[in-house]
Amino acid sequence: MGRIRLNQEYRNKIANRMRVHLEQEDTVEKKEYDNLKAEQIDINDNAWELAKKIVRRHYTPEDVKMAYHLQNKFENVSTIAKDSCFHFHYMGEKETRDYDNNVKMEEATIEKHFDFRLNGDLDTENNSSHSRDDRGYSYALFRDELKAQDNCNPDILIEQEGKDNNPHKTKYMDNNNKYLGDDETGYGKEWNEKYQLDLIGREYCRDRSIACTEQEFMMLIDWKKQKSAFVMAHEKWIGSILKQMKEIKIGLKGYKYLDEAIELSTELGLNISDAEIIRTNSTGLTIYNPKNLADRIKGMKNQKEKTRKEKIADRLLYEKQQNQAIN
Repeated sequence: MGRIRLNQEYRNKIANRMRVHLEQEDTVEKKEYDNLKAEQIDINDNAWELAKKIVRRHYTPEDVKMAYHLQNKFENVSTIAKDSCFHFHYMGEKETRDYDNNVKMEEATIEKHFDFRLNGDLDTENNSSHSRDDRGYSYALFRDELKAQDNCNPDILIEQEGKDNNPHKTKYMDNNNKYLGDDETGYGKEWNEKYQLDLIGREYCRDRSIACTEQEFMMLIDWKKQKSAFVMAHEKWIGSILKQMKEIKIGLKGYKYLDEAIELSTELGLNISDAEIIRTNSTGLTIYNPKNLADRIKGMKNQKEKTRKEKIADRLLYEKQQNQAIN
């Protein structure tokens, strides 16, 4: 039997299989992503406890009780509502310049916006209540859940970085967002209901800036930075895979025969046979890879019963068992 020609269908199958293989590799980038992911529940809960402490110093439980009493008693009173974002401030110093352009320090109010919603803004320099959503955080945090869904892609923002908006990007973002939900459905509802407080005042949080200490303020800034570091770890991990995939696809494009592509896969630590490539449909190697299939099946079970913390624990245990089996 002669050598089997490498057509585009076979190239796609091998590329799909290689992408799964690269995502499974125990690299420095993946370890950083996994480690930071495991910390996210704790850092959010700790920051939230601090925010509640600050808010309740200003709006005491007695104040909240009285506000609800007045709002329920009078039809024309609307003074209290639940919210998840706040403006906090403290009295500090800012650098300014005098008429001779000399640097001087002046007392000033240092204020920032802190948003605890699932897609809240992570920019530590931003001070706007109407800042952009940071979808990258929810995609990174719920990556396994999104990977288990048809037509969802948690890595889409990384894959499309630097590109204009296009139907491909819009399709997957819309599907991701629909699955994750918002204030009314899904993970978004569960998340945002967990992180909200009764607040007295106007509708917009900028109109009710709340005083805190400088130490408390900097702890909340650090919380934002830790979340940003997690998003960056996701970007770095997947970015590394995309660079490798670019080289792999260039190599596959230059090969004429299937055995050349099989040899490349073997050299990269992936053992597949020509029979697998020939007999499996274009998506089968990706979908029915044991680890990927396990992720899909687990994503279908107990979605309402299990907490996010339990899912992280399950995931870490599974990865530990996989590593032990390999070693």
